[in-house]
Amino acid sequence: MPHTHRPGRPSLTRRDGLHLAAAGTVAAGLAALSSAANAAGSAPASAGAPGGPAAERPRPVDAPAPGEGLTPGAIAHVAVTATTLWVEPDTARPGIDDPSLTRPVDLDAWNQNMQDTETRRWLTGELESQAVLGSEVIVDEIVGDGAHIVVTAQPTPRDPRGYPGWVPTVQLVVDEDFADLAASTPTATVTALTSTLTGTPSGKHPGIPVSFDTILPVLGRTAHAVRVAVPGGRHAYLPAEDVVVRERGEQPPLPTAEDIIATGERFLGLRYLWAGVSAYGFDCSGFTYTLFHHHGITIHRDAGNQMHDSGLEPVEREDLQRGDLVFFATEPGGTSIRHVALHLGEDQIMQAPNAARSVEIMSLTEYDPTGEYAGARRVRLAYPTV
Repeated sequence: MPHTHRPGRPSLTRRDGLHLAAAGTVAAGLAALSSAANAAGSAPASAGAPGGPAAERPRPVDAPAPGEGLTPGAIAHVAVTATTLWVEPDTARPGIDDPSLTRPVDLDAWNQNMQDTETRRWLTGELESQAVLGSEVIVDEIVGDGAHIVVTAQPTPRDPRGYPGWVPTVQLVVDEDFADLAASTPTATVTALTSTLTGTPSGKHPGIPVSFDTILPVLGRTAHAVRVAVPGGRHAYLPAEDVVVRERGEQPPLPTAEDIIATGERFLGLRYLWAGVSAYGFDCSGFTYTLFHHHGITIHRDAGNQMHDSGLEPVEREDLQRGDLVFFATEPGGTSIRHVALHLGEDQIMQAPNAARSVEIMSLTEYDPTGEYAGARRVRLAYPTV
C-alpha cells in the first residue's frame, strides 16, 4: 500500500483509473475491440510465432460478459486499463472519481479531476492499490456492484493470497480461456509508458490504453505487432516496439542498479497518485514495487512491508549503494514506516513523495531535515560487466 502503516486495521489504502473510450472514437472498450479484432483475426501469425498450437487457437466466439461468473472463490482477471482497490465500497466521490469506476476507465480524466492538492490528497486512506489489465485476482465477496478481491501478484502480510480491496464488478471478468493462455503461452510485457490495444496489426480500430508493466498472453506475431489475448475479449494487437516477448516461464534478466534507476527516470515528472501502480500515477511504494516487478523481482506492495517483510538485506547508512531502498518513519526514531525512496548515491534519492508533487530526484538530506530516516534494504541485483 502507500506508505503509512495503520495500527489496528492492516495497512489500508490504494487506487484506480484509466482510459474511458470517447464515444464513437475509442470503440466501447473491449466489446468493440473484440469485434474489430475478430474481423482482422484471420491474419495469420508469423511462421515463428511463439506458443505453438495453444497460442494459435482462436478466442471463443462467446466472450464472457463483464462481471459474469463472479462468485466467492472465483479466479478473475482485470478487464480495464487499471482497476482501483478501495478500502470500502461506495465511498467514491461523485463527479470526481467516476472515470475510475467505469468500463473502460479513463485515468487521464480522473487525474484531470484532481489537479488541486487537497482533492488528490483526499484519496489517502480511501484507496488500497491498483491492478493493471490482465492481473489475476481472487474474488472473496460480492456486494451489489462491488467485489472484494485480492490481487495475487502483490504480496502483503495482510493476506497470504495477495493485496485486498474493493473494485467495481464491471471491471472484472471470469475468462477461463484467458487464464489457460496466461499459464501456457509466451507473454508480452508492456515496456512503453503507455500503449493502445488495436483491432488490427496496422493499428486500426483502437481500443483501450494499456499501462507500463501490463503482461498479456501472446497468441502470435506479425512483422510489426504482437497479437495478445485480452480478458473478456478475443484478441488484440500491440505495437512490437511497445512490448518485450518472453517464452513461457522465462524471467527477465537480473537487472543492475543502473537498469532499475533508468526505468525510474522514465517517470520523472509523473504526478503522485495514492495507491497508484501504473504509468498514470504512483505512490511511493507503488513506484518502487513496480520498478522491481518490471524487472522480474517481486517485493511487498507497501513501504513498511518492503522494509520488514520482503527478506531484503539490511544496509547501514554509510554503506548505501545506488539502487538501495531507503525508508522513513513517521517520527525521528520511530518504527512505523511512512515512506520509501530509491537511493541514487551521492546523497540523492528518487521518489514519488506526496499528493502535491511528482516523481522527482532530490537530496536525501534535504528531504529529511528532522531525522526520520529509518533504515535501508538492498535488493539482490546483477553487477554491470566491465
